Amino acid sequence: MQGDIETYFEDGQWKNKVEGSTRAASTHHTKIEAVETGREMARERKVEHIIKNKDGQIGQRNTYGHDPRDIPG
Repeated sequence: MQGDIETYFEDGQWKNKVEGSTRAASTHHTKIEAVETGREMARERKVEHIIKNKDGQIGQRNTYGHDPRDIPG
């Protein structure tokens, strides 16, 4: 979804970007640093944070803010 935060690995660095943007909003040496920054970005914007593994596959998704799904638990 446009505006969600994506954490991913590219060119030897972990990066965060706002989906829909062509440039990374932040770059980091470790995945842990990138995930922490991405989580804060997603919380501030009340959007989803998509964390990809080094191979590009989605490893984790977290929603901050309004979750449209009506699923108990």
